[in-house]
Amino acid sequence: MSRRHWIQSYGSIPPEIDADRYPSVTALLKDAMCRFADKPAFRVGGRTLTYADVDHFSSAFAAYLQKVVGVKKGDRVAVMLPNLLSFPIAFIAIAKIGGIQVNVNPLYTARELEYQLNDAGAEVIVVHSASASTFAQVVGKTHVRKMITAGTDDGGAAAPGPTVDGLLSEWITLQAAIDLGETLEFDPVTVIGSDLLFLQYTGGTTGLSKGAALSHRNLIANIEQFRALMPDAQRPGEEVVVTAIPLYHIFALMVNFLTYFSVGAENWLVANPRDTEAFIDLLKAARPTVFSGVNTLYADLAVHPRLMEVDWSRLKLSVGGGAAVIDIISARWKAVTGSFIREGYGLSETSPVVSFNPQFVSDFTGSTGLPVPSTDVRLLDDEDREVGIGEAGEIHVKGPQVMSGYWEKPEANAKAFTADGYFRTGDIGLFDDKGFLKIVDRKKDMIIVSGFNVYPNEVEAVATTFPGVAECACIGVSDEKTGEAVKLFVIRKDGADVTGDGLLAHCRAGMAAYKVPRIIQFVDALPKSTVGKILRRELRSIV
Repeated sequence: MSRRHWIQSYGSIPPEIDADRYPSVTALLKDAMCRFADKPAFRVGGRTLTYADVDHFSSAFAAYLQKVVGVKKGDRVAVMLPNLLSFPIAFIAIAKIGGIQVNVNPLYTARELEYQLNDAGAEVIVVHSASASTFAQVVGKTHVRKMITAGTDDGGAAAPGPTVDGLLSEWITLQAAIDLGETLEFDPVTVIGSDLLFLQYTGGTTGLSKGAALSHRNLIANIEQFRALMPDAQRPGEEVVVTAIPLYHIFALMVNFLTYFSVGAENWLVANPRDTEAFIDLLKAARPTVFSGVNTLYADLAVHPRLMEVDWSRLKLSVGGGAAVIDIISARWKAVTGSFIREGYGLSETSPVVSFNPQFVSDFTGSTGLPVPSTDVRLLDDEDREVGIGEAGEIHVKGPQVMSGYWEKPEANAKAFTADGYFRTGDIGLFDDKGFLKIVDRKKDMIIVSGFNVYPNEVEAVATTFPGVAECACIGVSDEKTGEAVKLFVIRKDGADVTGDGLLAHCRAGMAAYKVPRIIQFVDALPKSTVGKILRRELRSIV
């Protein structure tokens, strides 16, 4: 197979992009805030921030972080927020002073949070008031010296933080930090493309997550790559985006936030898409031109009788991210909105987009589209030989959007990259003769639940600490609602009285809800190889 044979299908798509169009994401943000100063940038509930407002509030918060807290270029700042106005304010402030944002899921348990904060070496955290009690449980086990709390009605106003007296005296509300910062002035920091912007944590084979180190140039490249594939859905000053995927997820962060911020879009942030009635009311008010979601969100909305109340006449682009899109769900969505769901493929390590169904595609393809410009994708068999068209192989990626490596994990990096610089994704795909990439399997044992990655080793590590559990193993099983669900096979210790309910309660206390097993099955033995490795594929035959 000729390398980059998909370029034959590009048409008007440029085969290469300029990954240095902006010297940094900070420069991109500054350009947008100047060009679109008077336009609405973000809406949450009844509150709207213009681009000028975002610039003002983020500058004030940047001054506070720099002058009061002492955050310097390269310092890691954890951000544990849902989709609220506080998120863009915090992120842009951190970018302005050259900090590195550590994105944290607000639903994490204390165990998960403690590990991530320590691994990243974060000394400052911006946390939603609803999650601050989780942080209070681990503050004494971390290096964090300053907490800023943000409430639900944000842009400044924040609910009181938790009582952490004796644990952490250095905490303040976001509103108070902004108020103080408005009396100060931050010192401009020179940021270049190779400087890190995010630590985006993703699971690992050891059960411990790793921080994908993403640079400003990585993100600029991916913005330009996505722009090249969908130019008509990125008209400056015209787009209206509804963001229901969490902004701490790299897909929403790059596509919904950064890409559309760069073209002056109006972005409606959704903190709780599970409140379907309120969500549909928001869609009616927004009349979006761009919408993105995971398959489960589309599935719920597509069958809701009120979806037809929304005026979809402006909708140009429906994007499916985080997990595979099912064809029947796309068909249902199109029947109501007139727009099919355009699917792509990517990973945290690739900022994230590797491939996408471009603008000229007019219907659901069942594939993840063409590799984006300036990107080489090759498929290799188990002996690292390149496979032919229509043959399956592990996806290897090289391009300007690929991370520099995992944060302070040299051994993991040695395994993650080939000698000639390709990132090993662990996913199995095949190319058709037109260069469209289809994902057919995962070489690694990752489970995808509603677009979120679940790594069996982490689930097993938590479950094994429950008294009476001798051994366990988990796999992903098909689920109509979430795509996949976690099924855990458990061997009890002799004489132990382990119940499913008790084990589930233990798992809920130690993991985010999407990682908790949906099904627990007690067994007498687990299938293993001659060297004692659990054979996960054989678990699927156990009834």
